Amino acid sequence: MKKLDMYIHIGYLFVLRRTVPTYSSAKETKLMLRQITVLAVACAVGLLLSAGRVSAAGEPIDLAALADWDIVVAEDAIASESYAAREFQKWFGEATGQSLPIVSKVDRPVRHVFIGAGPAMLASPVGFEAAQMPAEDFRIVARDGCIAIAGGQPRGTLYGVYQLLEDEFGVRFLTFDHTHVPQLPAKPLLKTIDRAVHPPLTYRCSYYGENFAHPDFATRLRGNAFTDDPQLGGRSRRQLINHSFAHQIPSKSYGVEHPEYFALRGDKRLAPVEDDFFGTEPCLTNPEVLKIVTAQVLKEVDEHPDRENVSVSQNDNNLFCLCPDCSAIDRKEGTPMGSLLTFVNSVAEQVESRHPQVKVGTLAYWYSRRPPLSIVPRKNVQIQLCSIECCLTHPITDANCPLNREFCDDMRRWGQLCDDIAIWNYNTNFSSYQLPNPNLRAIDANVRYFVENHARGIFMQAAGNTTGAEFSDLRNYLISRLLWNPELSGSELIDEFLNLHYGTAAPPIRSFIELVHDQAQASGKHQNCFGNLAKRGLDASLGERGIALFDEALRLAASDQQRQWVEKASLCAYRAAIEPSWILDSEDPLDEALATQQRPLVKKFFELCEKHQVPMVSERTTTAERLKDYKRLFRVAEPESL
Repeated sequence: MKKLDMYIHIGYLFVLRRTVPTYSSAKETKLMLRQITVLAVACAVGLLLSAGRVSAAGEPIDLAALADWDIVVAEDAIASESYAAREFQKWFGEATGQSLPIVSKVDRPVRHVFIGAGPAMLASPVGFEAAQMPAEDFRIVARDGCIAIAGGQPRGTLYGVYQLLEDEFGVRFLTFDHTHVPQLPAKPLLKTIDRAVHPPLTYRCSYYGENFAHPDFATRLRGNAFTDDPQLGGRSRRQLINHSFAHQIPSKSYGVEHPEYFALRGDKRLAPVEDDFFGTEPCLTNPEVLKIVTAQVLKEVDEHPDRENVSVSQNDNNLFCLCPDCSAIDRKEGTPMGSLLTFVNSVAEQVESRHPQVKVGTLAYWYSRRPPLSIVPRKNVQIQLCSIECCLTHPITDANCPLNREFCDDMRRWGQLCDDIAIWNYNTNFSSYQLPNPNLRAIDANVRYFVENHARGIFMQAAGNTTGAEFSDLRNYLISRLLWNPELSGSELIDEFLNLHYGTAAPPIRSFIELVHDQAQASGKHQNCFGNLAKRGLDASLGERGIALFDEALRLAASDQQRQWVEKASLCAYRAAIEPSWILDSEDPLDEALATQQRPLVKKFFELCEKHQVPMVSERTTTAERLKDYKRLFRVAEPESL
């Protein structure tokens, strides 16, 4: 009863917070309180369902005695529900040693695992409707000799299967090549369950190359931004809001005849340019620009009717227009977002007239991050708030971090202006993907802060165009689990991954992670998603100490497979160790003493990159290109001569 009382109290707060009528009499006040009590109890039940399990009548299910059960999926099930049945069959079989058949019809009332809300499930003792559930919501019911997992389409049922496997079987989807499936106890009992889940985010992207290379694995971690494959549930209808002007009004198409369509900087219009993304912006007060972009946006929406939003956003530079008309708006609003949001609102008005269900999104990024003083986003406008200036070492909420304070002020203001905010957060070092990046301690606090401040989607940008970035497997697991459930503990997830993935080799790896973070925090330095070791308060001695710790981990590894995983993780230690030569200009002569010390470390780093198929060492530098630089630096013709 204590838990129910607590949730009823929360229910009162929930209802009162949203109830603002004025009552003129005692009778009306009494009626209001009665209504609030009913609503509060309803909220309490809903909160109980979403927070955990509500027990129902029935006996626990002995998971070791399901040999004569079956898995039931409807004949007309969608692709992701049929796949969900196969996924349950696969992982349940590994956990129990029992291979349950998949059927579409039943001839008895009990001993079934229902996947999806087909006719047989609806008629069963655990039947419930799922047709009106949102795309990723689901409910799990287990009692009276049956289990039912069903949810919204297209991903709810599939996500429900993964949730049950994690919660009740202890399955952990660690990496694309490692799923931890523990042995069940001698008499495993599945208690009666009635659990409903509504994920807090509709867009979840842990932007690592491993997820793009293995979308089935990304789906198991409930990432919904990686594949259109219908059996994996496809992508979220909410798209990432991204730079768009470069393709909506390209300067090569319009800039020769109409340079006035593009940004004025000094006495020059930036058109045409070689690369619009980095070289120009449109003039946002030119009425012809508005017509051209609006037409392109409407065309895009017409071609993709399944999407819930479309981007109308700045290119990836700070060359916003300084013409008198644009500057006048920006001065009045105190930010270049003034002219941008005015433009976006105008496009959104036209989109709403033809596609009222579609929203128009724009980035609050770099020069446009600060909200305008008086202009308000239209109701069909989304804001994707970007944290590129923020410090990675400290949590976003750290009031003592000068790079983070202003971001929180901006997010608070945007929250007052717009009810549909997404986050673009940064979780790698774009200057060097394999360099130690001391932000693991901040990630869970950041995700919780975003969700608590009503973010609906989170894009955690990392090394999306490579595999083998610094601790990419650990980071992807940590981020993906937190995006699905922000209430999880980051430190516990890190420990879980290290223990399950590296086993007996975990302690030295954990020591290296602590060493990196302790050293960075002790330095008092603040650094965003670029820069070398020194800018993070780290030094090259970290590499030497890290290599020793990874060598110890290799000795402790219990299998060849475990050693392979440790080797991949050790890339960051070798990258730190070669920092003294990495930061030199490749045309400079290399001191012979430094060359002698660095040569074997450099050779080992590139051998590991080749072995573990690491194509990129930074956002724009391939591993092959950087190896050529080193060949010039060491004055050798072949990598083997390093």
